[in-house]
Amino acid sequence: MADNTTPTPTSFQAAAYTARGTARDAVALPDATFDGTVNVPVMHQAVKAFLANQRQGNAATKIRKYVTGGNQKPWKQKGTGRARQGSTRAPHWVGGGTVFGPIPRSYAQYVPRQVRALARKSALNARARENAIVIIDRFEFDAPKTSRLKALIDSLGFADNKVLILTDGSKQNVFLSGRNLPTVHVMPYSDVSTYHILWSDVVLIESSALGNALEPIAEREPAAEKPKRNAPTPAKSAPAAKKAAPKKTAAKKAAKKTPAKKAAKKAAKKTAKKSAAKSAKKKGKK
Repeated sequence: MADNTTPTPTSFQAAAYTARGTARDAVALPDATFDGTVNVPVMHQAVKAFLANQRQGNAATKIRKYVTGGNQKPWKQKGTGRARQGSTRAPHWVGGGTVFGPIPRSYAQYVPRQVRALARKSALNARARENAIVIIDRFEFDAPKTSRLKALIDSLGFADNKVLILTDGSKQNVFLSGRNLPTVHVMPYSDVSTYHILWSDVVLIESSALGNALEPIAEREPAAEKPKRNAPTPAKSAPAAKKAAPKKTAAKKAAKKTPAKKAAKKAAKKTAKKSAAKSAKKKGKK
């Protein structure tokens, strides 16, 4: 990051895109804000104050007068051979009070308004020097749609970066669309702080937030992907399968018939033997 404290006579250009990722002509950033000023000490002060103001300051310990018990001497003053003690809640006793421990307090730091404005301006100029500012013509979401916002970020090539999206005023649908993306933060341009700008790798700014609204251009809706179907089997395979089916059924029928035939032959042989034996007996009796 550059550390110049004086503005340099340069004008910054930023790439511009539509809300669907279609490239547009580059846009000149306003000179009133993007004049090249980058004041590192002021940014450090603003970020330090921002983080300090997030602290709740709830840490608390008890000194000896707030610890329960210890009103009576643990033993008499003299005659025990032990060191004299006045209370079991003295700091050097286990379970005793804490000396110079934390107490609830405020960690708030005040930074003057003009210093905050200079720090915010410096952070924007630092990102502009890195070509990390992108202009979006208009954010118009009829309903919250995370996939649409993610598609925009992916099309711009910022899928692996921390992205800060600054809208022109409060836009609830855009905020809800980016709330579930861990590397995306959406907020109004007027509410952005130095910390949020320096947290991000890329800043997407709505054009109307900078006072230069871009007219929307005609672009096609992205074609919905059709579900893939399994490749159809060749037409010849169907007749072959039909031919194979009669063969199998014929084989099954033949398999069923063969045992019946064998059983009929055995029964015929037995009856022939019995009839032969009866005829032989009759002849012997005669």
